[in-house]
Amino acid sequence: MTAERPGLFPPGAPVRRVFGHPAVMLGAGRALLLQLAHPAVARGVMEHSEFATDPFGRLQRTLDAVDHIVWGTADEAHATAARLRAVHERVRGEGYDATDPALVLWVHATLVDTALRMHARWARPVPTEEAEAFYAQAAVVGELFGCPLAQQPAGLAEFRAYVRDMVGVLGPTIDDDQRRLAHRVLHPSVPLAADPVVALARQLTIGQLPRPVRDGFRLGWDRPREAALLATGLGTRLLNVPFVLARRVTAA
Repeated sequence: MTAERPGLFPPGAPVRRVFGHPAVMLGAGRALLLQLAHPAVARGVMEHSEFATDPFGRLQRTLDAVDHIVWGTADEAHATAARLRAVHERVRGEGYDATDPALVLWVHATLVDTALRMHARWARPVPTEEAEAFYAQAAVVGELFGCPLAQQPAGLAEFRAYVRDMVGVLGPTIDDDQRRLAHRVLHPSVPLAADPVVALARQLTIGQLPRPVRDGFRLGWDRPREAALLATGLGTRLLNVPFVLARRVTAA
């Protein structure tokens, strides 16, 4: 039997445990809307993707790239990153360039922040030491995406401050074009039978957005829905509700 070729991260690495937890997928819409809150990302999406017909396609391709980098061999990880950077080199226009490390950092940050928050809300808070290790390993993924380590926040506390600052800056600047993109995310074209599932996903996405971004997109929210969301998250943690939407083997 041929020995499995090593990857960038060993089995059981925090980056695998956190990104690999299926609860993280409950934040897919959140991550996408946070990305669209950045005007340069939104412009690139409008001009270089089929967002109108497939609003989650771009996010899925990014998540697939994360999967190959985190769970693949070292060769697969570097090849995937090279392909992603090559795609980004073609995504540029007036006021945006997908290879800009600052822009890459924000897209990467939405995935890292969402992963930690979804894990905490729906499974359990990630212990501090493990969260720090996760962040350090995730930063390697960000570097492969195109943001050098030196341009990323130095640690988890600095990263969280960066996300807070960005959310505070971006939220009030969201415009009507970005709101139309958000509407496509929240109201995708699906068969009638899927409407209840989409409606639930929409409420989860809206409720899990940071308030400045939610307000910037002009998405309604109220205390009863917030209480219901908090109670649901608490219930899943207390009852240890299993998630069945896994897209990876979380023990890897």
